[in-house]
Amino acid sequence: MRSIAEINDKIERRQAVVRTVEEVKAQVAEVGIAQTAKEVDVVTTGTFEPMESSGAILNLGQTDPPIKIRQCWIDGVPAYAGFGAVDLYLGASQAVEYSGTTDLNDIEEVREGAEARVRQRGGGHVIEELIAGRSVPLRAVGQVTDCYPRASFETTISQNTINQFYLFNPRNLYQNFIVGVNGGDRALFTYLGPLQPRLGNAVYSNPGAISPLLNDPDLELVGIGTRVFLGGAIGYVAWEGTQHFPLQKRLPNRTPIGPAATLALVGNAKYMNPKWVRGCYLRGYGPSLMLGVGIPLPVLTEAVIAHCSVQDQDLVAPVVDFSIPRRVRPTFGLVSYAQLKSGKLIIDGKSVRVAPLASIYLSRQVATELKHWIEQGAFMLTEPVASIPNDRTFIPQDMRGS
Repeated sequence: MRSIAEINDKIERRQAVVRTVEEVKAQVAEVGIAQTAKEVDVVTTGTFEPMESSGAILNLGQTDPPIKIRQCWIDGVPAYAGFGAVDLYLGASQAVEYSGTTDLNDIEEVREGAEARVRQRGGGHVIEELIAGRSVPLRAVGQVTDCYPRASFETTISQNTINQFYLFNPRNLYQNFIVGVNGGDRALFTYLGPLQPRLGNAVYSNPGAISPLLNDPDLELVGIGTRVFLGGAIGYVAWEGTQHFPLQKRLPNRTPIGPAATLALVGNAKYMNPKWVRGCYLRGYGPSLMLGVGIPLPVLTEAVIAHCSVQDQDLVAPVVDFSIPRRVRPTFGLVSYAQLKSGKLIIDGKSVRVAPLASIYLSRQVATELKHWIEQGAFMLTEPVASIPNDRTFIPQDMRGS
């Protein structure tokens, strides 16, 4: 029907017709797939959910005399320093080790008492602080060499006092995920949040029918180089995500019945907005990062609209019992996202209350903000330079021989 170049031309002339994916679903219900495909140029999708496999690359610039950093703490959170001399990677789920005002000599003492206190701060919170333009303390220990004679370094940094500050996220945008429950006798604290005993609650993390990759189930539109909304700024798909599993079983509508495709994303954090990048803490589990991500889907064919017309009742996720401490846990079967969003499930004859870990409200806002960017000509679409692989299997460690 149309090409990305033709759509971009319309975006430049402010003539592109852009709809959020919810608006498209409503339009399809009213006028059908074919008519909607004729009228709409771009569909915007969005999600705002925890994405703990995220982090930031920082380059500090060299000191005088120079330092080769081997250990580093940013506001008390360890940053990885195992590559360039002043290149760092701050993981979103890395837990704080000490107060930003604690002397380095006291770190061992702090570690010894760490189990006695709840630490609700981590790398995601520091990333949020930096994106908000605030200053944070940094302390580093160096490996002394002839070319890097400095042994330690202490300063305060902000996004304006360092060279590079960008998110590089190994795994974002799970195409689908699981529903967590707890059939055991004690409360469990998981990456889905607290799960109450004896099926006291259920938690899901994917926003369902508005989620980006559920509307492009075979990743025909999204590839390496695709421009996306990432944390309130422009980002890009850099590679397949870790644990990318496109061979997951699928329904006839091509949507997966559990965790499937993932994407690695990259974007300049100096342009991001803390509204869309928020550190969070999951009780008893640890820190993470709430992240807003939106993907524009160009309407190249009617099939694009057909995929985008999928509704919550057409999507399913497995209900997984976390009380069994195994990699492969038993399930209570599949439930639709329509059932999940009703706030109640019936499991083994028992009514179980349900809550989302994702913010459905903010997920909708991501799609709406991306729509406005495109309508204003501030966001152009990109042609992928390569496809995301569709043949990756999932390799668990315990399947290997000794």
